Amino acid sequence: MPVRIPAATRTEIIAMGAAGVTGFAPFYLMAPGAEARLSKQTVKWAPRWERNITFFKNPVERGIQRVTPPIERTVHRIEHRLPLEKAAKRTEKGIKKNLDRLGIKHT
Repeated sequence: MPVRIPAATRTEIIAMGAAGVTGFAPFYLMAPGAEARLSKQTVKWAPRWERNITFFKNPVERGIQRVTPPIERTVHRIEHRLPLEKAAKRTEKGIKKNLDRLGIKHT
């Protein structure tokens, strides 16, 4: 009995669609007359997008303002816990050692 492949989920379908659009966009834009078609569609759809974007703008801005302070505090707290300076110095030391070993001048 053949093994059946499970049906794709909505997320998989969206991801494959996005990959397809991303992959074929350069070929579409290289086709003759693509610039004219693209400008025609931009003229048609831009006013609609501009009208509809205001529907999302205010709620998103409020959400960002609400979320920003806790994220900022968390990033600040994590920055102080991580040994970033020590890691950077160790990396620099390793790079300089390898450059010296290879006989390359460094500053």
